Parts: sequence; structure tokens; C-alpha cells
Amino acid sequence: MANQFINFTIDERVATVTISNPPANVLTTPLMSELDKVVDELAGNDDVKAVVIAGSGSLFVAGADIKEIASIASSQQGESLARGGQAVFEKIEQMKKPVIAAITGFCLGGGMELAMSCHMRIAGDRARMGQPEINLGIIPGFGGTQRLPRLVGKAKAMELILTGDMVNAQEAKALGLVNKVVPEGEVLKQAQGLAKKVASKGKKAVQAVMRTIQEGTQLQPPAGGFALEAALFGEICQTADMKEGLSAFMEKRQPKFQDK
Repeated sequence: MANQFINFTIDERVATVTISNPPANVLTTPLMSELDKVVDELAGNDDVKAVVIAGSGSLFVAGADIKEIASIASSQQGESLARGGQAVFEKIEQMKKPVIAAITGFCLGGGMELAMSCHMRIAGDRARMGQPEINLGIIPGFGGTQRLPRLVGKAKAMELILTGDMVNAQEAKALGLVNKVVPEGEVLKQAQGLAKKVASKGKKAVQAVMRTIQEGTQLQPPAGGFALEAALFGEICQTADMKEGLSAFMEKRQPKFQDK
């Protein structure tokens, strides 16, 4: 049966995965389930040596499904949602094949967390990236509080997550958040080109490089941090400020937080 939200093609041993959930490619639970299965399929496909993840239309992913988050009825349900998203993105990060995010337009919230779980990132010159969850009265739940400090440093990650501010592609490049900035219309081509270049190398050497970098830079695994993030996300999902933040977003008004 064909997927509803996730499609992929394979060319020259590079799989291009496209997330399609217009208009904003939001990460719903059904979409995440499809992504999880596609990642498993590509990880086990010997004809694939590298993967590119892109969004359909003019953007990458604008975030998670706000209506789905607003429907969370308990801290346990919120923690479970966070744990599920973390598991999918951790699977991407732990793939033995390089995964490259092709970022166009908005890359926010869960989309930013997805991009950060990839091993490399190519951004269009009009891309905008950020973790705006704080503006909704919640926190990142799919790994953002753990991966962003590892990429840009603790102080800058604090600033970006606590303010909810977005950065443009050039700022992202300066921070080390993306590898390269290219004209918006060339993002997918450039990402595929990079993937094909890596795919042309010896499989064993590529896997050895990835293992040494991955394991060598995480000798103290962030599992505890992910667990804490998921638990706190669950707790936040039961606050009045979370309900106010999401209501304000859907009603297109400024939130009035009461610190409750």
C-alpha cells in the first residue's frame, strides 16, 4: 500500500525522501509512523548508500501538529508523544548511512528537530529555522533541547529556545547549524549531489567514519537528557499556559501567559 505522507525515490544509490503534508508538512502521528517505516526500509536496503530528506512544496517542515498537541489530555500522553518522536529521529541519527536534510522555506519546531537529527544540512538562502515552541507555552519535545546545544553551543541554544526567535540561512551557517547555503531553487539538487558524492565512496569506510564520529562525540550518551525532555514536555502539556499558547496560535492572536 502506498504511503500517504512519505514518498521516496532511489537514483544512483541515493534515496530522496519527500515529506508531503500540505500546506505546512506538519508532523502528525500518522506521518511520523510512515517516516519510521521508511527509515527502516531504507536502512535495510543494500542498494541505498545515502539518504536525502526534503519537504514538498516551498518549505521543509513547519512543525508538529498543533491541534494534536492541543488534544493531549495527560502528562503521560504528552510524554508518550515526545518519546515517539524522539525514537524516530534517534533512528535517523543512528543510521549507518549518511542522511542529509534539504531545507527550504520554514524549518521550525519538529521540522528543526528532524533536520538536526540528520547528519548534514543544506539550506536554501531564504530558509528560516527555529524552535518557537516557547511562544506556544510548551518546549521542544522531539530532541531539540538536546541536539541544538550540541550543534551551536549551550548559550546560543538557550537564547534560541527561550526566545523562540528564528534565524535565517546565513545565520544558521555561521552558527554551524547548516553545512552550506545555496540558492533556494538548488537545494534539493545540491543535497542530492552531496549524497551521491558520499555514496561513491567505499561503504565500509563511510560506515567507519560515521561510527567513529557518532560514538566518539557521544561517549556520554544523551539518553538521560532525552528522557528528561520527554517527561518535562508531558508536564508542560498540562499547563494553562500551554492551552493559552496553542489557542492563541490557532486564533491568530498574541498569547496572554499567566505563568500557570
